[in-house]
Amino acid sequence: MGGEPNRWEDVYQSKAEAETSWFEDRPQVSLDLIAVTGATSDAAIVDVGAGASRLVDCLLEEGFRTITVLDLSETALAKARARLPKDAPVEWVVANVLDWQPSMPFDVWHDRAAFHFLTDFADQETYLRVMDRALVPGGHAIIGTFAPDGPDKCSGLPVTRFDATLLTERLGPDYRLIRSLMHDHHTPWGSVQRFHFGLFKKN
Repeated sequence: MGGEPNRWEDVYQSKAEAETSWFEDRPQVSLDLIAVTGATSDAAIVDVGAGASRLVDCLLEEGFRTITVLDLSETALAKARARLPKDAPVEWVVANVLDWQPSMPFDVWHDRAAFHFLTDFADQETYLRVMDRALVPGGHAIIGTFAPDGPDKCSGLPVTRFDATLLTERLGPDYRLIRSLMHDHHTPWGSVQRFHFGLFKKN
């Protein structure tokens, strides 16, 4: 997913958290979309391709107690863990989502900018099968990708760009689009990256 694991190890070992283009001090769009799902504090949430994202910090502050954070990079997860109490109710998973066997059913699947690294149709299919196995019926998927007018590469890797129509087609008839929004992400050095976020409900 999105290149070899050591590529992301190199990124997280060589850069401070706020030196990565995707850094957000507070991932407000993601938090707002999770709120739209109506998830309560006992909901099981997985953040896929999380890196060192601060989403987990914010979810803990909001009282969520069943959080799984998954990424290819052990270094990225270690940076996130170091910010949090040792007894935080978080399962940390170093894995490629394409190979992952979820340990529990989830109410919310969150992915900001992992899916768009999958430029191969077969890899996208594998990802969606894993997501479908992981989500409970009636569960929600939040997928953020570069928008059609966003960058065509990230960290030197090509990406697949989506809008609401393209993402809805890709997820198929078992998922209903609940919310679609465009978001201009401002990188730490002031450039703007156009994202599309889709919130879907599983039938």
